[in-house]
Amino acid sequence: MPSFGKQTPVGAMAVTIKTPEEVSKMRIAGRLAAEVVEMIEPYVKPGISTLELDRICHDYMVDVQKAVPACLNYRGFPNAICTSVNQVICHGIPSKSKILKNGDIVNLDITVIKDGYYGDTSKMFCVGDTPDHARRLIKVARECLYKAIAIVRPGVRLGDIGHAIQSYAESNYYSVVREYCGHGIGTEFHEDPQVLHYGKPGTGLELRQGMTFTIEPMINAGKHHTKLKKDGWTVETRDGRLSAQWEHTLYVTGDGVEVLTIRSGESLSV
Repeated sequence: MPSFGKQTPVGAMAVTIKTPEEVSKMRIAGRLAAEVVEMIEPYVKPGISTLELDRICHDYMVDVQKAVPACLNYRGFPNAICTSVNQVICHGIPSKSKILKNGDIVNLDITVIKDGYYGDTSKMFCVGDTPDHARRLIKVARECLYKAIAIVRPGVRLGDIGHAIQSYAESNYYSVVREYCGHGIGTEFHEDPQVLHYGKPGTGLELRQGMTFTIEPMINAGKHHTKLKKDGWTVETRDGRLSAQWEHTLYVTGDGVEVLTIRSGESLSV
């Protein structure tokens, strides 16, 4: 789930460096989040409601994983997962009346808490026979994430991450959402630093071993402008065009990066 509120000045950031013991617990939470994504995939098909997807994920987290659905009641959010369909960028609220139909695209944003630590991830799904233009958007959004992950290591700056995403998205004639970003994560859902998905190389906070954060680019088929619906949560593209998002939780190692929410069989190559 993207972070909320105003961007924090770099000098005001209080970034927590995780100990090996903390990282071990985050690996468990990250693996559980990935397993929820793997579990729900067969259910994402035409005719199912987003509320039913939410129920299945909730019950799996609570009954099978013995974990806590992090989104449920977070700042008043009413459900266990976010379900963002078509032009919805993020924070879509599951609904009995929102039935997935052939050709839709949907992002499922899933975060679990296990033993006090968070694992946060999201994936795009195609519903039935999805048009080629929508599949291309999904593919490029995923590649934006993977290109950013590929450069994560100590000494890299946050602006380098943002630039990698922005330059690739815009080279493919898409835009990057500005108002929502990745975030530090650990024993809190949203910690410092804020990880913007656009920026200039060589700027921003320098990455250090032990940092844990999400990268979760939101890529629009049209312009980057957003609008917030009256429910106070659902964020849509202002021009009504499609949006796609992918997310992983990352740990900065001594010489690179470990993806804590990687799914079984997932290749990070572009």
